[in-house]
Amino acid sequence: MDFNNLIQTVLIYALPVLFAITVHEAAHGYAARHFGDNTAAMMGRITLNPIKHIDPVGTILMPLMLYFATSGAFLFGYAKPVPVRFDQLRNPKRDMVWVALAGPGANLLQALLWGVLMYVLLAGGLEERFFLEMCRAGVLVNVVMFAFNLFPLPPLDGGRILVGLLPWKQAAMVSRVEPWGFFIVMALVITGIVSTLWMRPVMGLTYGLLDFLLTPLSFLLH
Repeated sequence: MDFNNLIQTVLIYALPVLFAITVHEAAHGYAARHFGDNTAAMMGRITLNPIKHIDPVGTILMPLMLYFATSGAFLFGYAKPVPVRFDQLRNPKRDMVWVALAGPGANLLQALLWGVLMYVLLAGGLEERFFLEMCRAGVLVNVVMFAFNLFPLPPLDGGRILVGLLPWKQAAMVSRVEPWGFFIVMALVITGIVSTLWMRPVMGLTYGLLDFLLTPLSFLLH
């Protein structure tokens, strides 16, 4: 593996990844506080300080190990989850949907903003590859986080959304999966099922949406 390419890749992705995980987690905490649960606020997790959200193993060690082990072909990581007491929400079943949506929603917005920045830089005549690659990385990282976190299995955000939307009986059945959900998701990721049946279609739709939203700006700047 080319060490120089590795360093360049880390530098390009570092800022987008830090923003992606920080704003994602802070959004969960802000939404929880808005709907009645102050747990994250009391623990200082509604902040844009990335140190508060970084998990040493999930955010740093695991992605680096996987990058070296697979030569960059497979990456996986996670941040320190924001604590939410759903029983403290004013309407737990309904409000948990909004709290769960806040994280992926923040990633979708960030993907759009990185796209806007790229168009603005290109329109301004900037040809510095580093900054353009960082913008592309920002779009990619946030689209990946948006799609992956919407996978409908607890404890991912998509699973919590599903629990909130299903009738009580079915919601209870799905929620029982949560203690083993992480291991199930990891198995599905490793076997390629998540990538083939979920990530590619959802990411394709998300890129289509971003292209649609950015088209007026493209015409305006050109």
